[in-house]
Amino acid sequence: MAELGSKGVTAGKIASNVQKKLTRAQEKVLQKLGKADETKDEQFEQCVQNFNKQLSEGTRLQKDLRTYLASVKAMHEASKKLTECLQEVYEPDWPGRDDTNKIAENNDLLWTDFHQKLVDQALLTMDTYLGQFPDIKSRIAKRGRKLVDYDSARHHFEALQTAKKKDETKIAKAEEELVKAQKVFEEMNVDLQEELPSLWNSRVGFYVNTFQSIAGLEENFHKEMSKLNQNLHDVLLGLDKQYSGNAFPVKAQPSDSTPAKANKSPSPPPDGSPITSPETKTVNHELEPSTLEAPGASIPKSPSQPAEAAHAGAEAAGSEAAAGAEASKTEADSGSSSLPAVVVETFPATVNGTVEGGASSERADMPPGFLFKVQAMHDYTATDSDELQLKAGDVVLVIPFENPEEQLDVGATAMNLRLSKLQRDEGWLMGVKESDWIQRKELDQCRGVFPENFTERVQ
Repeated sequence: MAELGSKGVTAGKIASNVQKKLTRAQEKVLQKLGKADETKDEQFEQCVQNFNKQLSEGTRLQKDLRTYLASVKAMHEASKKLTECLQEVYEPDWPGRDDTNKIAENNDLLWTDFHQKLVDQALLTMDTYLGQFPDIKSRIAKRGRKLVDYDSARHHFEALQTAKKKDETKIAKAEEELVKAQKVFEEMNVDLQEELPSLWNSRVGFYVNTFQSIAGLEENFHKEMSKLNQNLHDVLLGLDKQYSGNAFPVKAQPSDSTPAKANKSPSPPPDGSPITSPETKTVNHELEPSTLEAPGASIPKSPSQPAEAAHAGAEAAGSEAAAGAEASKTEADSGSSSLPAVVVETFPATVNGTVEGGASSERADMPPGFLFKVQAMHDYTATDSDELQLKAGDVVLVIPFENPEEQLDVGATAMNLRLSKLQRDEGWLMGVKESDWIQRKELDQCRGVFPENFTERVQ
């Protein structure tokens, strides 16, 4: 019988809780639909927002603190292995053997003490601080449910009072339930109204104490660790003095302090035509002393001559070291000016079937230092302010680079010296469009660089 009675009580509580949930759900639906007014407290809602923010910040701080402690533990293990390695390599007959063992032991104790104090003064305090939030959070949720019960009881009581048929018994019972719901809600509301602002303000003192503790522990730890490191340094210094004759010289690795200048690499033509290597392009407008003196060097007859001829001439010019050095020196002296000198050829030479000597009259109308003409075979879009925008069919007058530093090394072989006057980076030329030169005659505003493999030499 007792069991049945207890079961009856339990069933009654369950039924009561189910009824409350249904009533609350119904009340919330009416409030969302606007058919029932809702009691609101803006001040309390602000307190709840502050509470949620404080909980989020505290949870993050706890997570980061645990990560920090894990890092300290990992550093402890790494430091311990390093000192163990030192103990293994330190010979028994070396001076300071006992000192190194003592330093290693103190190092391990210092790390252990530092980690333990962080746990006691920071992590446990953090856990205690966050431990009060779950209870307050559940009370805030319960207060919200009691507020819905209060609104439901108030609406039920108002509905009975405004009904056409008034039942005094139901009205009295509804009024009693309203008073009871209001009392329960107000008790919880008053407690939270006092507790939440106090909890919000306490965060400042907690953060100050927590980070002050961490900073103080770190300061003491590093101070003691510095002493141990100094002691270890003194022991190793004594060892070094005793075995100074067997010092191991540490040689610095050679390094290039000046980063290499990146060469521009022109993109291939859009139609997929093969890119002509700049090494296969040779110029026969100037006669270099080295090319005249070297028996194996020959002047290329056309710009399409294979690269092997250029390399053969360079190797022949470099076969005589003394002659090559004198030629390089002579070329460097003659090239000290910003624009290379134009050498008058004393023998007829042809370029693409045109007699070179017959171009003297044409060069009078050309820009200073004019070398030869090229025609654009493909469109080229400029990607820098110093580049030329080309359309297929444009004629460009090629000129030397003005700045000698942009050319190749003047101390190279004779063939490289000839190429240095025409090339800044591999595959690039300096020039001015023929149409721009005829219209403006202003070299500084019209000249620019362009990729050689987008053009074809015509003169």
